[in-house]
Amino acid sequence: MFVKKSRFSFKLSAVAINAVGHQSKITTLILGLLLNLSAVNVNAEQVISLNDAIEKAQNNDPWLHGNKLKQSAIQLKSIAAGTLPDPQVSLSLLNTPTDNWDLDQEAMTQLKVGVSQMFSRGDSLAIKQSKLKVEAHKFPLLREDRKAKLKARVSQLWLEVYLAQKTIELINNDKGLFEQMADVVRASYSTGVGKTRQQDVIRAQLELIQIEDRLSVQYQKFESSIAQLNEWLHSYDESDSNYAINFDEQTATFKVSNTLPVIRLNNAALLKELPFSRNKLAQALVNHPALLVINLSQQAAKKDVDLANQQYKPQWGVNASYAYRDDMPSGIDRADLFSVGVTFDVPLFTENRQDKEVAASIAQSEAIKTDKLLLTKMMISNIEKEVRQLKRLSERQTLYSTQLITQTHEQAEAALSAYTNDDGDFSEVVRARITELNTKISALNIDIDALKTVTRINYFFTQSDIVSETVNNSMSGE
Repeated sequence: MFVKKSRFSFKLSAVAINAVGHQSKITTLILGLLLNLSAVNVNAEQVISLNDAIEKAQNNDPWLHGNKLKQSAIQLKSIAAGTLPDPQVSLSLLNTPTDNWDLDQEAMTQLKVGVSQMFSRGDSLAIKQSKLKVEAHKFPLLREDRKAKLKARVSQLWLEVYLAQKTIELINNDKGLFEQMADVVRASYSTGVGKTRQQDVIRAQLELIQIEDRLSVQYQKFESSIAQLNEWLHSYDESDSNYAINFDEQTATFKVSNTLPVIRLNNAALLKELPFSRNKLAQALVNHPALLVINLSQQAAKKDVDLANQQYKPQWGVNASYAYRDDMPSGIDRADLFSVGVTFDVPLFTENRQDKEVAASIAQSEAIKTDKLLLTKMMISNIEKEVRQLKRLSERQTLYSTQLITQTHEQAEAALSAYTNDDGDFSEVVRARITELNTKISALNIDIDALKTVTRINYFFTQSDIVSETVNNSMSGE
């Protein structure tokens, strides 16, 4: 999986190979150090780029399909909400004498069929329908926010995999180097050439064991990150009525691309201004899907206020009935009866009901405004924190690329040169090589942390593509 070639050479002085009987063996080991070293090579596996991972996660997320279904449900409810309640039909037998149950004995005995229809208070139906339409407009925005969060989440996991993958590669490179150094030390000690001591042999073996442990730790991180990333890469077919996912389709043994992707910082010009203009930041966030959802919630809350105000208006109803009467016992015909009426309530005692419902709706609408303010404050605070962190990471990247990596490499070369010329200590060689390895790993961590920070910042600057259609329609009540 991690194939990386490196070149390293030892410089031994003539003193280090002046033992004729053993010169051939040591020379062979030295020549081995001049060869290219290869890390552990595993079978070729599926390679997933960052863009591939993001696209697959966004295209195969069941949450997005569920969101579409919920939107469809709200849209259908909005149609139902604008419809009058069903009329009520009654069938009655009135004023039947209980002495003989004879239907033609009394003139008041009737078989009555009635129908009644209630109407909503004022514009209640239209307001309810408009509110549900506003609620339905939230769902496309929620999907946009979900996709932006998926992009940030998958990017973080992908970079975690890359970090572990690249760290394993760096350690494997040095592992091969330490193995050959250990061979040279053992050969030098067994022949008595130079100043090699027994503790040098033990130190070389100890370093190899510690490198194996570091590899195990990195493989553990790599496999854990792969498992977390794999959660978002399963294929999902929303056209399948069972909504089944083939969990075996995405193999758990894959790796990511071997080069870091380019992730550009959104609104870089604005973020370079120090100190920050928080008002400008707030303005740049207004079209974020999460904030637009709160705007729509506020619009829906205003509809609730309008709906509460309708409670001051009477609710009307009409009813009509037809009553059939049997003929008199003498055979004289009795006239059938028809009735029609209107019913309505009179909202007289509004202090403890209608007034309180309106006040509650207004309070709820105002509370949603504070939700938007809190979310905006949180976003600005997080952006400021992440940008300051990115600035420090950038400074460290410059320090590592221009000084630390070069200097630790030169130090390692100098320590090795001194040792091979019997003018240095093997422990110093080991320390220098470990310092160089740790510096490379630290530089890699800084690069990854910087890209992670950029992905988190970019989430906050997500801009909705449907802002005009969604918000304008909701404000007009269409």
